[in-house]
Parts: sequence; C-alpha cells; structure tokens
Amino acid sequence: MKLANATVLITGANRGLGLAFAREALARGARKVYAAARDPSSVTLPGVVPIRLDVTNPEDVAAAARDYPDVTLLINNAGIAATGGFLEDSSVESAQRHFDTNVFGPMRLTQAFAPVLAAHGGGAILNVLSIASWINAPMLGVYGMSKSAAWAMTNGTRIELQDQHTQVMALHVGFIDTDLTRGMDVPKLAPDDVVRSALDALEAGASEVLADELTRRVHAGLSANPAVYLQAVKR
Repeated sequence: MKLANATVLITGANRGLGLAFAREALARGARKVYAAARDPSSVTLPGVVPIRLDVTNPEDVAAAARDYPDVTLLINNAGIAATGGFLEDSSVESAQRHFDTNVFGPMRLTQAFAPVLAAHGGGAILNVLSIASWINAPMLGVYGMSKSAAWAMTNGTRIELQDQHTQVMALHVGFIDTDLTRGMDVPKLAPDDVVRSALDALEAGASEVLADELTRRVHAGLSANPAVYLQAVKR
C-alpha cells in the first residue's frame, strides 16, 4: 500500500501518534487525509480534513463510511490506556471502557469500511496495537487484555479480507511519548519514529511491524522456554 495519492482516514488524529500519522501521510503524498476526532475543532494540522468520529458510537462510524467513500487506507489509532489490574473493584467497568474503544472501535470501523476499501481494489487497514498484546502486568493489566483481543481481531480480519486484497497490518510497539503515557517513568519512543517505521512497513507490503527493540525481544521470546509472557520483562 503506497501513501502517494492515497486517501487516508486516521482515528484519534488530533494529537499524539494519530497527529504524527497525519503529518507523515501528507509528507508522503497522500491525496487527502481525514483527521478524525470526537471534537473536530481540536484538529489543527493544516492540510487535513477534520471530521467528527467517536469510535464508540455506531452512528458516527456508519456516517463516516457513508460520507467518505473515497478512503483507501484506514488507520485505527484511537485508543485509551488506564492503569490497573484485574482484582480492583473497578476492573470490570474499566475493561468495558477499554474494549469499547480499543477492540470494538476498530472492529466497527473495519466492518464499515471493508466495502469501501473493496470498491477501490482492496486498500489497507493499519491497526495500532502494543507490546502489551503479548505481555501483561498489573500496571496495565486491563489495557493489555484489550490489546490482546485487538491483536486477535486484526489477525482474523486479515484472513477474512484477503480475498478482496485488503492489506491488514498490525503495529506492535512499546511506550510512546504521548499523552497516554504522561506520568509513566519508562523509556519512551518518539511518535514520529514509530510512524515512519509503520508506514515504511505498510508500503513494503508487511502484515506486521515491530517498531522497537524491546518489542522485537518480546516477540522473539513468545516461543522461549519459559515463554516471555510468564516472566517479568527486563528493559
């Protein structure tokens, strides 16, 4: 999937990684970039088309697919990340919020835009996942569960959409220096670096990209003995 002359829709594009995706898509020659956010007035990047889209709202999703039928690349970036494990009193409610945004949001968008992409020869979908798709710890336990589910959804839809020639790519990455990680004392990646790695891989036809060394180490350790998800990860 080449960015030149593509029409791109990015969820959560008003800040952080989504904003970096929008900037880089324009730099690579995208014909049009729809920058989606719950509040389109928060989108201030010149050159994009701000649109209102709450990924947890089925009506918003249906309207986007109806109103923007020229999309050839969907980037499912919008997400939430709250701290907390599974034994807290609020964990079920937290899980419901995480799943509605991080799993059902991309699923809704994928369902709605699959026919749109098919009409343009297949196009592509890029799902922003996480190193937490594979490992879990109490600090981000519920968040990690949602990203594991999103990984499963990504792998399943890749197979379902292969006959219409839609490229479905998963971006796995560690902590990124955005609002979501503010206050976390951990090494963080620059959003622009992550986006460049992701779009380089997308343009090369990849199905998966591991954007940093820690993510690559964790991925390699999935089949280790003991497996990496049974251990504490050392940075």
